[in-house]
Amino acid sequence: MKLSPREATGYFARPEPDRAGLLIYGNDAMRVALKRQQVIAALLGPNAEEEMRLTRLSAADLRADPAALTDAVKARGFFPGPRVVFLDEATDALADRILGALADWQKGDAQIVLTARQLPPKSALRKAFEAHPEAYAIGIYDDPPGRPEIEAMLAEAGLGTVDRAAMGTFLDLATALDPGDFRQTVEKVALYKLNDPAPLTPEDVAACAPRSTEAEADALIHAVAEAKTAEIGPLLRRLQAQGMAPVTLCIAATRHFRQLHAAAADPDGAASGINRLRPPVHFKARDRMVRQAQGWGMHRLEQALGLLLDTDLQLRSSQRAPQMALIERSLVKLAVLASRRA
Repeated sequence: MKLSPREATGYFARPEPDRAGLLIYGNDAMRVALKRQQVIAALLGPNAEEEMRLTRLSAADLRADPAALTDAVKARGFFPGPRVVFLDEATDALADRILGALADWQKGDAQIVLTARQLPPKSALRKAFEAHPEAYAIGIYDDPPGRPEIEAMLAEAGLGTVDRAAMGTFLDLATALDPGDFRQTVEKVALYKLNDPAPLTPEDVAACAPRSTEAEADALIHAVAEAKTAEIGPLLRRLQAQGMAPVTLCIAATRHFRQLHAAAADPDGAASGINRLRPPVHFKARDRMVRQAQGWGMHRLEQALGLLLDTDLQLRSSQRAPQMALIERSLVKLAVLASRRA
């Protein structure tokens, strides 16, 4: 049977232990792995490894021994309770061996849990699991987690009820982080608020959000857009020490000013333009970028983009000028242009 994304969220939290199998597939290996970990933990509980109720197989194991999956499914353990045989990186090349084990499955056998990369509708594995009355097939897509999924993560981490403002911050953060980083952030927030009776605030969530070289680059570009010329040199030195390439900085600045230009050109205003950008702007930068777009204006932003385009061409040319000095000069010019805006 095929489960929709909404149905899948509930199933991952409360899977049925008497099913024959579950196929989880998708492009993002991290998203697939997180869902596989969740469903196996829900099926087997915390002591499955110690009680040998979880058997792990690889595609190489199945290629070497065609009966390995069937044997593991039929095996009986020393400890009572449900059992799972997990096969990673399943492919249609192994479909005959996998579907043979699925056809031989009987009540009391271990449940088969497979993970795979994205499978087309014509995939033998996908078609078989979607058609099987005792098995499920679930596709994992690159959409950020929705509110029900985030609420489940928060409850699992012990955060309980979260008010609207903090939940909005989590929703925005989910669009900006990959699934693994988002889950780690939720766990970090839970530790941050451990034994703290005060309500969770957006500031608490923001304090636990990950920081990286990208955050330093964003700080530099915001300083340029807001005419904070004195901050450019120190920020640039830190990024240079961290190995940030001048061309990468130029690309990031160009992307930022293109976003500002799109917002400034929106007929419904800069705020509406920022909200329409895809991928969406990080929640912590949204209001700041609205102010920047309003302050610069569309025509002055076109001048900025022209300067950045010229800088990018120089960085990629065979000229011998120091590249970091070249990008620094361009960023200072932009900051001066920002200070002169009407």
